[in-house]
Amino acid sequence: MKLSYVLPLAALSTAFVLPDEQVISQIAIESHKSAGSAFDRLPSKDQIVDNFEHSVEKLEDTYDRVAKCSKHALDTAIDYAAATGSDISKKVQQTGFDASSWIDSTVNIGSHGHHDPPNQTVYELIATSKYTTKLAAAISEYPDLVTLLNGTLANYTLFAPIDSAFEKIPEDAPKPSKEFLKKILLYHVSPEFYPAQKVLVTHTVPTALTVDTLGIGPQRLSTNIGLKGLTVNFYSRILAINIFGTNGVIHGLDSLLVPPPNAADIITFLPGQFSTLELGLTKTGLLAAINDTTSHYGGTLFAPSNFAFQKLPAKITGFLFSSYGTKYLKALLKYHVVANQTLYSDAYYAAESVDGNSIPKGIFHIDLPTSLEGKSLAVDVARYGRLIEMKVNAFARVDIEDGIAADGVIQVVSDVLIPPKRIDRMEKHCQHEELTVEELKERLEPYVENVEL
Repeated sequence: MKLSYVLPLAALSTAFVLPDEQVISQIAIESHKSAGSAFDRLPSKDQIVDNFEHSVEKLEDTYDRVAKCSKHALDTAIDYAAATGSDISKKVQQTGFDASSWIDSTVNIGSHGHHDPPNQTVYELIATSKYTTKLAAAISEYPDLVTLLNGTLANYTLFAPIDSAFEKIPEDAPKPSKEFLKKILLYHVSPEFYPAQKVLVTHTVPTALTVDTLGIGPQRLSTNIGLKGLTVNFYSRILAINIFGTNGVIHGLDSLLVPPPNAADIITFLPGQFSTLELGLTKTGLLAAINDTTSHYGGTLFAPSNFAFQKLPAKITGFLFSSYGTKYLKALLKYHVVANQTLYSDAYYAAESVDGNSIPKGIFHIDLPTSLEGKSLAVDVARYGRLIEMKVNAFARVDIEDGIAADGVIQVVSDVLIPPKRIDRMEKHCQHEELTVEELKERLEPYVENVEL
């Protein structure tokens, strides 16, 4: 198996597992009880700030004691993280995984005003740290990367895996080519400045890695808050934050970041979440079409989970996966595929341009044309700090945002998306339990004749 798949496989197996809170919410839906908004279930802002500020005051004392014994900023930060990491993780969990507590507290753990200003570049910091010798050795093989991280063309962000992260590579894993290793290293660098405050209110981060499969947009990382604390791409935990250099900032990681596989491969890797979707895509020939990156540049796959398919009436599911229903199934699944437009929860790439690709705070609306000719998905994104809620066609929630893929992004939706019915020039959506097989056929019939199997 390729190294590009070995490392992220364990992460992918957890990346799209619905959190317990969301599972409970889904069960409530099945019981015909309305689930509350994510905003309603969070503790108040004052509670979060008071709780976290008390913790930060204690942690600052530890930081100062460690700092007096060390003059190297990166080593100090890693030592500090080791001394306080469990306390931070507990506080993150106690505050309902809400990142705004870090921001509203106005305390920057990784940098303090009374400390000397940085006098080393990002590269010099990792090259002289006892914790990043393997990363520095890998980067030193590429003079252009050394020049980049020593340069002043931008304020860079480096997500730096410490030496123990390299020990997670299986011993029998084949040695990557020099070209692929460079891609891995570029995937750890952002050409933009992302101190911890910005990371915590950001869902995705652009990197220095560009790939043909995304068109002209850079590959991105996703940031997440969960039981492991703050992570990158769901699996690599941030150990230390805000190690500032003269030309950027470093955050320490406990695992290597590997550029992701294609969206179709991710669906295949996760049968526990997407076996029904994979079966449908394979049965209709769409899996191969989605995986053909020569036919599109970037894209968004709104992926119904197995649970979403279970919410369909049994007769409809049986019909769709019958031999007669295959052509209807293909039309239905094409309604979930958006080509050439990549919609992350906080960024948007169109095939021809990434100008103004940041999604503004507040309410953002966009209509995305699907692979089902003439049909678009109406997507609404509500942003408040790190809190983001995405809805499709006003009723289907995005349960898990930003499954980063090489050729786009996967947004996991709570329901199978069904084209609306037009009544008096208006489009009407209906709940799945109200839908019959004949009504489904009526909605999909205009598109079936254009579908080839």
